Amino acid sequence: MRLHLPGDKSISHRALMLGALAEGTSHLSNVSSGADVLSTRQCLEQCGIPIREEGQQIVIEGQGGVFKSPEEELNAGNAGTTARLLTGLLAGRGIHARIIGDSSLMRRPMDRVVEPLLQMGANIQLSLRGTLPLAIHPAQLGKLGYTLPVASAQVKSALLLAGLASEGPVRVTEPAPSRNHTELMLQALGVDLQVSDNRITLGSGKQRIAPFELNVPGDPSSAAFPAALAAMLPKTELTFDNLLLNPTRMGFFRAIKRMGAQISWKSKLQNLGEEVGELTIRSSELRGIKISGTEIPSLIDEIPVLAILATQAKGATVVRDAGELRVKESDRIKAVCENLKRMGVRIQELTDGFRIWGPTTLRAATIRTYHDHRIAMAFAVASRIAVGKTTLDDPDCVEISFPGFHDTIRRVAS
Repeated sequence: MRLHLPGDKSISHRALMLGALAEGTSHLSNVSSGADVLSTRQCLEQCGIPIREEGQQIVIEGQGGVFKSPEEELNAGNAGTTARLLTGLLAGRGIHARIIGDSSLMRRPMDRVVEPLLQMGANIQLSLRGTLPLAIHPAQLGKLGYTLPVASAQVKSALLLAGLASEGPVRVTEPAPSRNHTELMLQALGVDLQVSDNRITLGSGKQRIAPFELNVPGDPSSAAFPAALAAMLPKTELTFDNLLLNPTRMGFFRAIKRMGAQISWKSKLQNLGEEVGELTIRSSELRGIKISGTEIPSLIDEIPVLAILATQAKGATVVRDAGELRVKESDRIKAVCENLKRMGVRIQELTDGFRIWGPTTLRAATIRTYHDHRIAMAFAVASRIAVGKTTLDDPDCVEISFPGFHDTIRRVAS
């Protein structure tokens, strides 16, 4: 079976924002239609960026870095990427804006991105809890040298987007590599940006962005879920076309290859600096492995479905150094452990991860998703190999990132 997935969510967010900054008209195709990316689009439109649809394309009339103060609050919905990147994008643009989100996002930490922006000279007010709501006021941004305490593509990207409106230079050092879509896209668009090991340097002086065309490749984070199901089902082979193969996003596939998954991929072309190609996975016998340290940032979003695979692997699978999962859309460590116990899995919850012993025959259960799309997607996969009928309390929350997900899983399982 061959699948062509919706556009990568991370690239879709950034393409919309860079299109808004461009001096001219940009054309995007295969943009993610998930609710998170729609939040980014709506926020940009509220800030005076004309965005329209022409057939299958999204057309952005870039204003060269000029934004207007929105008349109403900018609602990032459930999207941490929208809230954090937008804060950086707007911090030096001379406008007033207030960012809010849904109940889940309003609990997630924002101080990690606001603190370095304040060091650049931004004028931002944050709640006493370090969360949204957040108010941005006009400010002149300057240079920055900052070492991230925890690897975070969202924080790094917010600082680089702010740096495009600063006198610079902006230097960001990561403790471990994280998603590098922002760097690749900026370099491809002619921005003065250098990467050396884990240090990213944005040149001094306000930077200009050229308009561009982009066909957004398929989302590898979304691919992880049908791929996991294919690996666990007998006599199944699944191929993804036009899939993003960025090395910083392939951690899940590298990990399950270590688990024994029969998997291969090959790059065909580069699109705005990104590797794109084809990936194939087949039914596999799996074994437990340990995942920790610098491996975690490259597969952080896929850990819930990796836990499902671990239930079918021989021996123990251990995940450590993933404490960041505690402050995602839900406490994903708690959600994974709680729900797998309901399905009869022997699992130990750790402060920064978990330990799973397999293989285990999963039994039917009622799953609490915590309205978290990654938890819902992972346990929708689990339901396809469980004995009996498993029910999710909020199956529709998958629309945040992967519209049509349940139909895709049904196709793989049929």
